[in-house]
Amino acid sequence: MSQPNPRHSLIRRCLAASAALAIAAVGGVAASSAAADEAADTDAKLAVYVEVNSNDLANVADYQLADSGAPAVDLAMIFAANINYDGQKAYLHFNERVTETLQDAGNQIRPLQEQGTKVLLSVLGNHQGAGFANFSTYAEADAFAAQLADAVTTYGLDGIDFDDEWSQYGANGTPQPNAQSFGWVASALRDRLGPDKLITLYAIGPSYTTTDFSAFDVSATLDYAWNPYYPTYDAPTVPGLDDRSRIGAAAVDLSTVSAATATDFAQRTAADGYGVYVAYNLTATNQASLLSGITEAIKGEATVYAPQ
Repeated sequence: MSQPNPRHSLIRRCLAASAALAIAAVGGVAASSAAADEAADTDAKLAVYVEVNSNDLANVADYQLADSGAPAVDLAMIFAANINYDGQKAYLHFNERVTETLQDAGNQIRPLQEQGTKVLLSVLGNHQGAGFANFSTYAEADAFAAQLADAVTTYGLDGIDFDDEWSQYGANGTPQPNAQSFGWVASALRDRLGPDKLITLYAIGPSYTTTDFSAFDVSATLDYAWNPYYPTYDAPTVPGLDDRSRIGAAAVDLSTVSAATATDFAQRTAADGYGVYVAYNLTATNQASLLSGITEAIKGEATVYAPQ
């Protein structure tokens, strides 16, 4: 999602003698605005995970870019729903706080979206043996993808983030990971969501390490993949997702990272042409100073704290 830029207006001059200059000015400003818009399109996205068990997702809307007033956060992750196992099949599970967040979309989700932030549901394992990497058939994967798509539709979300942690493959008699499973579920989800929703990969676990990415159309299926290890700068390798604008190398925990490290990773992100900067654990405290070091490097603007 591109960030809007400040709108520039021209004062029309009525003097005939100034007409030529006015036309030239219009052309110059139009060219300048177009260049600014193009630059915004290439800015790295700031993706932020919010632990909704202890913090409101709505806190994301409190951060804006200082000059343009655009949202500081491009992608907000509801962390997290779970992939659970009922003894026969995988199913999508929401704990109490995730349920409250989704059902209170008018306060927790819509304000972010109205500002221009995309809201995704992050889904991870829950120690029960079910995961994205051990579906035995496409039909099983598609059945779970249908639940994910239903959540996106029901709650008006912008997409799904796959986080293959804590699945504990093999528990409760479940299969071990295989090379096709994640491709099946991601492709099935894309078919159900269409091209306008986001599908992202937190590059960890067998969904990343075991998957045969040559077995499906990665570029058409996944929008982004990013580094899951805080605080490190290490781009994941996802065959088929070769455009750096769709990869995140920088990953930090906002509650523990130093300002110097956060800023350094942002400067490297911009210099290296990566398209995502990942930040975990946005809380209710004012973190504008820390975020400014990031957004100044990747977006050219400081971040201000403006509680809604």
